[in-house]
Amino acid sequence: MAKVLYITAHPNDETQSFSMAAGKAFIETYKEKNPDDEIVHIDLYKEHIPHLDTDVFSGWGKLQSGKGFEELSAEEKAKVGRLRELSEQFISGDKYVFVTPLWNFSFPPVMKAYIDSIAVAGKTFKYTEQGPIGLLTNKKALHIQARGGIYSEGPAASFEMGHRFLSVIMSFFGVPSFEGLFIEGHNAMPEKAQEIKENGIARAKDLAYTF
Repeated sequence: MAKVLYITAHPNDETQSFSMAAGKAFIETYKEKNPDDEIVHIDLYKEHIPHLDTDVFSGWGKLQSGKGFEELSAEEKAKVGRLRELSEQFISGDKYVFVTPLWNFSFPPVMKAYIDSIAVAGKTFKYTEQGPIGLLTNKKALHIQARGGIYSEGPAASFEMGHRFLSVIMSFFGVPSFEGLFIEGHNAMPEKAQEIKENGIARAKDLAYTF
């Protein structure tokens, strides 16, 4: 039995978002094929994700200096403790499914905050004399991303940084398998939007059988 973290970063649901529609089709099909697997939905717009601020760095500094968690201030305890929960939850997963739109060539800022919370030395990677080494070598990940324009080819291809960022992070964490499913062009070609959406949903369902 595998544990799948279904991580969504969109303020809208599947009725308004192409990425969420494909994501829902994927995860429902995956559940049908893998009924014994545990699915955990992490809606980043509903989760409390502390930003890395003065309290966090102060709390981490105290812990690194040998102080106990009980010696942290109330603010430090709340933020450092929550970041620990998020990183431990991420490590507990066997498979990761990220669902995001392409906003301003990247993803919503809540996703960056989440990545910051799980990029923890000693948990998702470690430092060695040869450089950093990823620790999540037995995981796999998928990114479902909707793009209003065309970014898979042509002049705009070099602008896309959301999927590329996640690809770099997954590689840094040691995740050996990272796939991408892209639904694109619906804003550039509104007359084909429904066709593009349906095609993305169909591809998501197909991918769920092999993920």
